[in-house]
Amino acid sequence: MGLLQPGETCWRVERARRAAFLVDTQAYFNAALAAMSAARRSIVLLGWGFDARTRLAPDGREGPDDPDEIGHVLLRLSRARPDLDIRVQIWRSAVPISATQVFFPHQARKWFKGSGVRFLLDAKVPFGGCHHQKVLVIDDQLAFCGGGDFMPDRWDTPAHLDSEPRRIMPDHEYHPPRHEVMMMVDGPAARALGELARERWTRAEPKRPPPPAPPAEEVGLDLWPGFVRPDLTDVDVAVARTEPGWKGAREVFEIGALALRSFTAARQTIYLENQYFTSPVAAETLAARLEEPDGPEVVLISTEHSPSWFDRATMDHTRSVLIRRLQLADVFGRFRAYCPETPQGRAVIVHAKTSVIDDRIARVGSANLNNRSGGFDTECELGVELAERDEEGRAAIRRFRNRLAGHYMGRSPDEMDEAIVRHGGLIGAIEALNTAGRLRPILPEPMGPLARFIAKYHLGDPLSPKDSFRPWRRREAIERAVRAVAARRQVWKAIDGQPV
Repeated sequence: MGLLQPGETCWRVERARRAAFLVDTQAYFNAALAAMSAARRSIVLLGWGFDARTRLAPDGREGPDDPDEIGHVLLRLSRARPDLDIRVQIWRSAVPISATQVFFPHQARKWFKGSGVRFLLDAKVPFGGCHHQKVLVIDDQLAFCGGGDFMPDRWDTPAHLDSEPRRIMPDHEYHPPRHEVMMMVDGPAARALGELARERWTRAEPKRPPPPAPPAEEVGLDLWPGFVRPDLTDVDVAVARTEPGWKGAREVFEIGALALRSFTAARQTIYLENQYFTSPVAAETLAARLEEPDGPEVVLISTEHSPSWFDRATMDHTRSVLIRRLQLADVFGRFRAYCPETPQGRAVIVHAKTSVIDDRIARVGSANLNNRSGGFDTECELGVELAERDEEGRAAIRRFRNRLAGHYMGRSPDEMDEAIVRHGGLIGAIEALNTAGRLRPILPEPMGPLARFIAKYHLGDPLSPKDSFRPWRRREAIERAVRAVAARRQVWKAIDGQPV
């Protein structure tokens, strides 16, 4: 039985004629601009943050009204095609967070006022929670899902250069290098994401958006950008969600369930890229695999330090505790945690939320490896699981993983593949090719009493609305969840045909 089970580890499984992994935001913004420019029926965007001044094709110069700013792009499309239904739904962020964004997206309401672009700030989340899904759907024929928002500090290339004039901000400052991953799909998988986006809109505003556009073959238009080569074709794609149990709504734990099941199913390699790593349930699942004599390698790529002071005080301290836990479990030397740097030693912000399990499973979405992404915030991700006999598809998954791991070191996927064979695994390949030291180990940091208290009770990182302001309940709930997953792991391994 496969891992992608609707109602358990995902919401839906739908076919995609084509699927592509877009590594870093230059690739995402280029593809999104091309697809939106070709839209005929609808453009629906869900996001955590949004700034209408975001450049989609920056050129290193910053003017007051650059035509490639997403706000101008959407307004032009609305004027040129009055029948085009354009909707932008962004989390109504709390004041402290909004202040760090110069009060965008709140100011974006003025940008689109009186236009054909419907802009909605979404406050339908538990107090302290956020709407964190990042989804863009065009005509229900092409869709994007992953970790990227349309914000001025998101754009970068896989080179992650020390000095990059195109990383210019509206205030003429330059933002740090940043790593993102998105996934692009077409066909029924795109229509499923369109349904998800309309459902989210209806929760925030009772008037339901128009029905989905007809399939591409009915309108004779292919929205897939010609410059993007598909990584996979004719593949089943799972749509997984996190939804908090709140005001009578049922809690949805699909993303967390899929993560734990995929960790348990791994045979050779668990490769993770994530902004945060503070989930004790995930950490204990990984620790159990590291303690097995024939378990998989575990490689975690994350940022050296969180960019905000709040996250440094909460997420970074807890991450130190969990990394130490995995180091203690790593009796066979199969765990590494790295933070990437530019050639001159500048930290690269890892904002991607991606995992690749062996050469069979790939997941790209908005969910972090923390508590709140498992049950407190709204999240969405796409996942694929390939059959053992699908040699072409598995080669594409390997290439995706090798491209991710290798690009931090300036190494090609082919170089990574050769090194993996030569050195017997991903860790050996990284250590052999990391001659410039651009992937540095993440080590546990010494902590004082306050930091230990924050980490013990996971302050700032609730599991659900039930413990959002009750950290003592959070600790109890985490302990129960760890025990429950430990009991289920044996069942999962038996289902997957692994020794228990």
